[in-house]
Amino acid sequence: MKYIADFHLHSKYSRATSRDMDIPHIAEYANYKGINIIGTSDFTHPLWLSEIKRELKEDGSGLLSYATYPKLHFILTGEISSIYTQDGKVHKVHTLIFVPDLKTAQKINERLMGIGNIYSDGRPIIGFSAKDLAQLVLDINPECLIIPAHAWTPWFSVFGSNSGFDSLEECYKELTPKIFSIETGLSSDPEMNWRLSKLDKITLISNSDAHSPGNLGREANVFEIDDNKLSFTEITDILKTKDRQRFPYTIEFYPEEGKYHFDGHRNCNLVVNPFREKYPNNLCPKCNKKLTIGVMNRVEELADRPPDYKNTEFPASKHLVPLREIIAASFAVGVNSRKVEQEYLHLIQGLGNEFKILMDLDEETLAKNMDAKIVDGIKRVRRGDIDIEPGYDGVYGKVSVFGKDAAQQAQGTLF
Repeated sequence: MKYIADFHLHSKYSRATSRDMDIPHIAEYANYKGINIIGTSDFTHPLWLSEIKRELKEDGSGLLSYATYPKLHFILTGEISSIYTQDGKVHKVHTLIFVPDLKTAQKINERLMGIGNIYSDGRPIIGFSAKDLAQLVLDINPECLIIPAHAWTPWFSVFGSNSGFDSLEECYKELTPKIFSIETGLSSDPEMNWRLSKLDKITLISNSDAHSPGNLGREANVFEIDDNKLSFTEITDILKTKDRQRFPYTIEFYPEEGKYHFDGHRNCNLVVNPFREKYPNNLCPKCNKKLTIGVMNRVEELADRPPDYKNTEFPASKHLVPLREIIAASFAVGVNSRKVEQEYLHLIQGLGNEFKILMDLDEETLAKNMDAKIVDGIKRVRRGDIDIEPGYDGVYGKVSVFGKDAAQQAQGTLF
């Protein structure tokens, strides 16, 4: 059976996160999207862990169930921010942790309480190195999975241009063999990561990193798992073995839409395509301050393969634009407008879920059940026939489903 999983998101206890990021709303929107496996997020926050214990039930598989949506499976996940100095340089690495049971989650929290203030944020900051954090977690339970989060973002990632490393080995040293997977992040996709041969054995996963319910599933992972085998162990085994039979593809943002794809300087509205423009010492020509070096440039710096490299043995990817964006562009209104919300819920209730609409339904079925302009938008996205102004220095890219000059194009995006 096909299972769609989004492992990385945040609860209402994380900074800059919607108050609706609670269990009921997360479950409701996961159902709208067509997500079958969803991360709990933020298990390291004691108050959120208490809510998880109160509202979810362990079912013996290493996953948790929620009575309102019995076909939705939760998996214990959390993100931790390590800020530390190594070899004279400050590193800031975010780590995604998969945990097999509530007992283990509680033990990890008890250890972290002696290191940092885990009540302060759903994604706590600790002074431990990413390697020492991995060791701490694996010492508590070796079944846990350690995954570098959004591995390429400039400021808080293992390969970040401003605070990362040039290899997993530099970061994790003797623990590197315990790192089986990395999260590509919104500003990169698997194809960009394939360019590094040293990542050939690493499983590439994609998640939403959602801070509001509507953004769930903007990136996700698609698994093929027998119903009677669905478990924490089965999921982590897939990620450890990079088994394309059980992990056929990821669902992706167009990486240009991510907010760190190109180089640039937001304060000066300067966007820099690193393949076309170079500035001495990476200084902004308008204000002479440092540019933020984006993901594309950083991948190019570390890559040992050409941009068009392909490998059919690796899990594939499907690039999508969220349905709300397509509806907004079709009606020439803002993505957060009431008209978009009404049409979105109408389509979901009539046709199943968002992923089914975007990926699975044939064009004839779409044409019978929705406005012709929306159908055209979905078809354009499936073909990749869209325009995108790439994101840079914290500014999300802008997607034009019907072309930059189309009068119908809504000016807002999901962000």
